[in-house]
Amino acid sequence: MNDEVARAVQLLLAGDVIGLPTETVYGLAADATQPQAVRRVFAIKGRPVGHPLILHLAEQSWLQQYCVGDLSRAQRLADAFWPGPLTLILPKNAALVPDEVTGGLPTVAVRVPAHPLAREVIFALGRPVAAPSANRFGAVSPTTRNHVVVDLGDQVPLVLEGGPCQIGIESTIVDLSRERAYLMRPGAISAAQLSAALGEPVQKNDGLGPKAPGTLESHYAPHARVLLVSAQELWSAVRSEKRSGHVGVLALSGDVPPPEFGLEVGALNARGLVQSERLAVYAVPGGMDDAAHELYAGLRALDEVGCSVIISPLPELDGIGLAVLDRLERAAAPRTA
Repeated sequence: MNDEVARAVQLLLAGDVIGLPTETVYGLAADATQPQAVRRVFAIKGRPVGHPLILHLAEQSWLQQYCVGDLSRAQRLADAFWPGPLTLILPKNAALVPDEVTGGLPTVAVRVPAHPLAREVIFALGRPVAAPSANRFGAVSPTTRNHVVVDLGDQVPLVLEGGPCQIGIESTIVDLSRERAYLMRPGAISAAQLSAALGEPVQKNDGLGPKAPGTLESHYAPHARVLLVSAQELWSAVRSEKRSGHVGVLALSGDVPPPEFGLEVGALNARGLVQSERLAVYAVPGGMDDAAHELYAGLRALDEVGCSVIISPLPELDGIGLAVLDRLERAAAPRTA
């Protein structure tokens, strides 16, 4: 065990919180068996106490300790996708999982992260951590250590360096607490992949299941207003919005600005932007995997230069593109505060 992992475990055992890298986003982690430590996570984030957290396990075998009932369906999905970006909602072992983790629900959201540093810390701790994203509640999730430091500052005594997150958006969430399986939040693992591994169709969210993390209408939101348009409408929307404000563009899949805007997409600054007067473009090359990986970094970069509105074209509605759309729609939703 290296010195940083040892310090992380020491802090967690003492009831403190740490910033923990995962393959999805950075998490704000507490020892899940200490209710007071879990309450500290809610206080630092400003998160509503009734909104459940995800229980992060070190390995699949821990599932039997912290969840109860028939776990055969969960085991099939775990065999296929753990460690990895998949969260399962299951009936909880109330003797081991505090109500603070689950928002008082009889179910718990669990996953085994794929990031080796996260698993090393949880193994060394010897018990799960409860960890939402390491940012202010409702704001853009962090995908680098620096994002966590900027957002939460000295409220978190240790933020482990795990590099940029491999995936960049939160895990897929599947509810297995009912007779049918329901997709509660899309992510890198698609409904088709889930259905194939499970051996039964995974249903769309019917709104009747338990609360799931990260599924409020307004979430993942930058300070700027977010406007979603079709790819064909993108640059006309930019023209319109530029008349009255500082416009940011999240250019997915190589959307190139017309010459009239005077931008050269190859001329990136330190934030990954190309800029002209009252216009900044964060250009994402490649396909939807790249869009997912760069989504939060792009929203943050455009916020940092003072954009009043961020315009994004709608992503491809397939695979991880559905997860990107989910995050963009929540970022664009009317703000609750």
